[in-house]
Amino acid sequence: MASSNSPPDTFDACFNSAGARYQIEPLLLKAMAKGESWLRPWVTNTNRDKKGNPVSTDYGLMQINSTHVPKLIRMGIIQSAEDLLKRPCLNIQIGAWILASHFQVCGVTWNCLGSYNAGFRKDRHETREQYANRIWGFYLELKGLRVCRQEKGKRICEPS
Repeated sequence: MASSNSPPDTFDACFNSAGARYQIEPLLLKAMAKGESWLRPWVTNTNRDKKGNPVSTDYGLMQINSTHVPKLIRMGIIQSAEDLLKRPCLNIQIGAWILASHFQVCGVTWNCLGSYNAGFRKDRHETREQYANRIWGFYLELKGLRVCRQEKGKRICEPS
């Protein structure tokens, strides 16, 4: 099993396992993890409301939102949110499970993939599309269909 200090390719077996279990292409899951955490399993993010008050926290590779933590504890999947940081393969499995549950609600579409980040509210359509486009870009990069580089502080991408 991959440790939290492992290089990103170490998690490929985890993406493959989660993809097989939830019938989601492993590279798509990896593209999501790249978009969520830049493939860094220790990353946390505090989400804030418009006034700057903290409302939730995202954890690990797939940035699992803290709103899922109580259910994951009740189900016996984790003991605390810390498990989402210490067990990267489990984090990937949970992210795939969440995405698969979203696909059951709104279908296997790019807009539905965007609900992983932006939720289902109608007024979040544009945010879902932006997220999906960002993940699509990482997916193309992982497939070797485009090449990206940093240039003067900007990410520049072009077809390979």
